[in-house]
Amino acid sequence: MEPLEETASSNEHEDLGPQEEPAQFNPLLMAALRGDMEDLQQIFEDSEDPDHEKVNKFLMEKDILGRNLLFTTCMVGQNDVIQSLAKYGVDLKDKTVRGYTLLHCAAAWGQLNTLKTLIELEADIYATTFRGENAREIANRYKQAECAEFLDWAEAKQNLRNFISQIQATITDPEKVQGKLNKEDKTTSLKACQAKLDWLENTKEPNTQDFIDQKQQLEDIMLPIFTKLAAPRGQDPVVSKKT
Repeated sequence: MEPLEETASSNEHEDLGPQEEPAQFNPLLMAALRGDMEDLQQIFEDSEDPDHEKVNKFLMEKDILGRNLLFTTCMVGQNDVIQSLAKYGVDLKDKTVRGYTLLHCAAAWGQLNTLKTLIELEADIYATTFRGENAREIANRYKQAECAEFLDWAEAKQNLRNFISQIQATITDPEKVQGKLNKEDKTTSLKACQAKLDWLENTKEPNTQDFIDQKQQLEDIMLPIFTKLAAPRGQDPVVSKKT
């Protein structure tokens, strides 16, 4: 299903719809649409190629909505091209003037493999549009069920990773700890984080609920420790027990 067939605002149709041909010929865009990796490499790396000196201009060229060639590449699912452009330092977190990202675009067009590629390349899964919608919500609205399911999975995984990073940064920061934790608290925290990192590394084909459960387990371990950190210095913390 094409996004333009879905009932939505004309503004969103413009952001997620096909791009018009650029006023001037863009050889980089043409090579990207064809999936011509040899042409792309030549333009980027061959100093004698007539288009080499203009490569940054071609990359930065945007339409009136702020979309560069990557948006069209995502619409048509040219994953190898996206990976190649990322290797050359192209910004995969670019947005339109209304906040639509490459993830939003791929989600609307049902390009599941493109979504996987973008997530592997650390595209921002939390980015929202001017409507406050993330890529998963766009996928749901355009009835791209597989894309929405994958983005649920990817977000749950990223939430777990972010929580681990938050704990590690807090526990190792003397200004945040301020003498409120003993050695055992710190050891417990860091061991719990390492256990979850090992789980992420070694678990084959975890599902969305697995990530949610692992994060909840870590939250349960950290609750009394975070309670200590939240208490004023010199005051005994009160740890609430879950019922």
